[in-house]
Amino acid sequence: MAAETVDVPASRLQVPRSIEQVGKLTRYQFREYLRSRRFLALAAIVLVIGVIITTVIAYFRGSLISDNLGFYGTFWGGGADIVIVLSAVFFGGDAIAGEFQNKTGYFLMGLPVRRSTVYLGKYIAAFLASVAIMVIFLAIVLANGVYYFSSSAFPWQIGLSLILAIIYLGAVLGATFLFSSLFKTSAYGFVLTAILFLFGFTLLEDLVTALVKIEPWMIISYASSTIGGVFSSSVNWGLRGTVTTMTTMVGRRAVTTTTYTSGIAEGIVIMIVYLVLTAAAGLVLFEREEFT
Repeated sequence: MAAETVDVPASRLQVPRSIEQVGKLTRYQFREYLRSRRFLALAAIVLVIGVIITTVIAYFRGSLISDNLGFYGTFWGGGADIVIVLSAVFFGGDAIAGEFQNKTGYFLMGLPVRRSTVYLGKYIAAFLASVAIMVIFLAIVLANGVYYFSSSAFPWQIGLSLILAIIYLGAVLGATFLFSSLFKTSAYGFVLTAILFLFGFTLLEDLVTALVKIEPWMIISYASSTIGGVFSSSVNWGLRGTVTTMTTMVGRRAVTTTTYTSGIAEGIVIMIVYLVLTAAAGLVLFEREEFT
């Protein structure tokens, strides 16, 4: 008896296109983040930070909320940096290194999928999860703003500041993925990102300003100041930073201090350059790593 032949549609035999694979991997990874303990833990941390901010505002009400721009510049501009770095550490620290450390890359790389597709899908998923955490923090800040400023609680600067924060998030995640691709142990990605973006870059910025006395445009933390800087009445929109010189008397000696403030356009360029360079370097490293 002749064997039966089954016609399989050509569409079922074709490997999905890269863009489709990116979408599927992103959806899967994003769902994993939302269901993970790390997302709940980070959301709880952000809520605790929000409660502390709300308590501080209520206690020092007179001196902290004289106007809505000053309020958002202080609490959203200052708190968003920390939330962004924590999100990048939680969601991006082991995104690539985990494939080597947990041996999951052996199974994933055996599928007909490009490494660039895996990299991009994981990056987008981590980015979306981080944005979700940012929205939680922003909602807390806006709730305080509505309570104290009612109809004037939503200045147009908050929208621009959110865009700047999202660009900065992309740059921080790019660096996090670079560290995650550079090392095969997740702990290095976590530690390096946290130390550099919470302390290291800020310290380096201060050293460049104090010792070399030039604008620290090459340091990413310098650009992140634009997130809160848009709320300033003397905001600089240009491609060059603002220089402020202050002379104070220490005993009989005059001490001159110079500070630099990034322009908004300048900050955007710096953050985008960091995003492109670090993300591309991380992808190159991931492409060259071998699963042995």
